Amino acid sequence: QVLFALNQTLLQHESLRAGSLQAPYTTEDLIKHYNCGDLNAVIFNHDTSQVPNFINTTLPPHEQVTAQEIDSYFRQELIYKRNERMGKRVMSLLRENRDKSFFFAFGAG
Repeated sequence: QVLFALNQTLLQHESLRAGSLQAPYTTEDLIKHYNCGDLNAVIFNHDTSQVPNFINTTLPPHEQVTAQEIDSYFRQELIYKRNERMGKRVMSLLRENRDKSFFFAFGAG
């Protein structure tokens, strides 16, 4: 799975560089919508994490299964578990310091 993920990531980057694959949005698009407060923009309604998207309908069926397994693993480990850990830490700080004010900032990933 590691080799598959690495190969797919490299293929995606090579395709982007060669111009045969277009990114759905640019970093400039993300910055513009963020600065304008347009958090309902199309790019913010998608999972904008930096988790590579390995799911590709041009892959053979057995590789599509591998891609789905890797995608699920990354989302669980890198997004959902991270969010759960952050939430628990925030709640712990708030409970332990009821007399203090806090400001929390979280990334869009």
